[in-house]
Order: sequence, then structure tokens, then C-alpha cells
Amino acid sequence: MKIAQPKKPLARTKKIVVKEVSGEVLIYDLESDKVHCLNETAALVWKYSDGKNDPATIARLLERDLKSPVTENVVWYALSQFEKDGLLEGQMTPPALLSGMSRRDVIRALGVAAVVAVPVVTSIVAPTPAQAATCLPSGQSCTSSSQCCSGLCSGVTCA
Repeated sequence: MKIAQPKKPLARTKKIVVKEVSGEVLIYDLESDKVHCLNETAALVWKYSDGKNDPATIARLLERDLKSPVTENVVWYALSQFEKDGLLEGQMTPPALLSGMSRRDVIRALGVAAVVAVPVVTSIVAPTPAQAATCLPSGQSCTSSSQCCSGLCSGVTCA
């Protein structure tokens, strides 16, 4: 009887922009216009989610890089966040024990000493270019001249 091998996570590479900043990774999802900020631990899980490493191997690599004990639960927690945010190719099925665990549950399961290793992914919706504009172009509705690129609100329309 063959035992099923754990699936090897693969980070999404299409329609995203990835930028490393001071030990963290920023990922801009071009499809959802969301920006995801990964702390150092989550960034390392992302880095090692290359389709070649299973969660147990990723945990060992994190231990080496962070010079701190890291359990496979930490990796699964990060992977569940990536999956929720659509940052993985395909689906990962965590062990039943970890399914639905909150960050608080993970911290409790790992112990207080491991708090620094908890992977954190913070996400925000980025404004579209039109929403990020600082002024309204000619022909747009306005209530004051300061809203218009031309500096002139003629009635209720930018001139």
C-alpha cells in the first residue's frame, strides 16, 4: 500500500508583482488589485513554495534561516493564508488538526516562544489608477475648483 505524498505548494507567479523590502515581501495582485505584505516568516514560506518542497521540508528550511524552531504547523498556517488570498497555484489541504485554525489558535499551539515565527500576511485593496487620481479631468462632475485638474469648476463640471 502506497502512502500519499504531501502536496508541494507552488506560489503563483502570473499576474502579480513581487517586491522585497527590508526582510518583507510585497505582492501586488494585478487581478484583484490587492496588495499583500508578508512578514519575514511568511516571505520565507513564499520563497520556498516553489513546487519542489513539501511543507515539512519548508519547515526545516525556515528553522535553518530563522535559527529558531519552526513546526510544520507554521508552514500550513502561511499556506492557508496564501490560498485564501489566491496566491497559490492549485489548492492545499491542511491536516485536519489545523483546518480552520486562527492566528490565536496557532500561537497557542506553538507556544509563546514561537510568536516571532508566526507568518503574517496583511492585505489591502489598492486603488485603481482612476481612484488614485488627485484631480478630476475636464467634463467630470465637481463641487469645487480644487477638485479639477484645470483648477476651474464651472457650475458642476470641471472645465
